[in-house]
Amino acid sequence: MALRDLMKKELTKKELEILPTKFDVVGDILIFADFPSKLVKKEKVIGNKILANFPNVKVVCRKTKQYSGKFRTPKLRIIIGEKRTNTTYKENNVTVNLDVAKVYFSVRLSTERKRINQLVKKDEVVLVMFSGVGIYPINISKNTKAKEIYGVEINPTAHKYALDNVKLNKLGNIKLFKGDVNSVLPKIRKKFDRILMPLPRGAEDYLDLAYSKIKKRGVIHFYDFSHENDFNLVKRKIKKGKIISFVKCGQYGTRKYRVCLDIKI
Repeated sequence: MALRDLMKKELTKKELEILPTKFDVVGDILIFADFPSKLVKKEKVIGNKILANFPNVKVVCRKTKQYSGKFRTPKLRIIIGEKRTNTTYKENNVTVNLDVAKVYFSVRLSTERKRINQLVKKDEVVLVMFSGVGIYPINISKNTKAKEIYGVEINPTAHKYALDNVKLNKLGNIKLFKGDVNSVLPKIRKKFDRILMPLPRGAEDYLDLAYSKIKKRGVIHFYDFSHENDFNLVKRKIKKGKIISFVKCGQYGTRKYRVCLDIKI
């Protein structure tokens, strides 16, 4: 049953109109991205109703600040439930542990990660810039015949989770590096068949670095956020190679999308 239907007896008509209908569930943690200030006094009533009707949810949170800071992490307030922000998440034959308050993670990209899995060819050597808790490298390792997958992550907490998650999934062809890609990648004397750039913001600042590490006829997956009226502006950021695919990876606002440009060099 939809949350709005569940809350009909608990909220006024005006409160029901502003009740968020969209939220993310990461493992057993439900997160409201946008929670109206006018409903804060009713947050525990709402949270209790969720715990009573969503048996897989053990923690209900709301963001008090969107992704920010060096590591693009959110500020979360636990509304009700267990007093923790760590959880276990599963998708595409993959299991990862993470802390939703200490790392950047998007559950909405599970379909995009499956799409990437389907594109990776046998014996490819793949690089994931900004690899987080390892969700992309582990997806690729478990679901494709890639030869090797490299991941670079600047957030030390995310990197630690990634190392543990590789062990959890019992994988042997993933190599993870902690640090800024600008410092780490020049030391890796290797070029890649495929490079993923799943940075929340500002990936264009690293395109030249990606170009320097891609093989001839390789593919770069460049991610960005854009209003649908500005898709051409995103495409203009690509100064080299041919855009072979333009994919909407998820909506984050009215006519606003995360997009991926697949670039063939």
